[in-house]
Amino acid sequence: MTDNPFTALTTIAAPAILTNACSVLALGTSNRIARVVDRTRVVISECAQLQRETVGYRSRTAQIERLGARSNLLLNALRIIYAALGGFAASALLAAVGGTAAFYDLTLISQSAAAVALVVGLSAVCGLVGGCALMVAETRLALQSVRQQVEDAFAERPVP
Repeated sequence: MTDNPFTALTTIAAPAILTNACSVLALGTSNRIARVVDRTRVVISECAQLQRETVGYRSRTAQIERLGARSNLLLNALRIIYAALGGFAASALLAAVGGTAAFYDLTLISQSAAAVALVVGLSAVCGLVGGCALMVAETRLALQSVRQQVEDAFAERPVP
């Protein structure tokens, strides 16, 4: 046991910082979901004005499919990120409980809290990494859609 009260504070700081980072990532992911929803509405509106079996209509339906895939990736990422956020908060709380138990020489409780906090914290880090990986996959689809829109814009423009 250590007599330094800042040891527990240091143990709590890492999960707290990761909780903040996770919260910012969750906010950004939520904003991206909103943008996908807005874009889906625009493309559906454009699709309704086009004749079926035209190049423009097929392009818009392909965009709608990619937007659906993007929304699924973002929703899964958001779920994982929220779980990681809860894990980091739980890890910080467990570290505080463990630090308090150590201060009162409750060794079994202190060691148990430390072990559970470590497992929960590591799981949260894995979730954060997994959520970020899904965000990267969604970004690839977004860029693929942008490339397709650029190609479509130049293909629809008549040559003078």
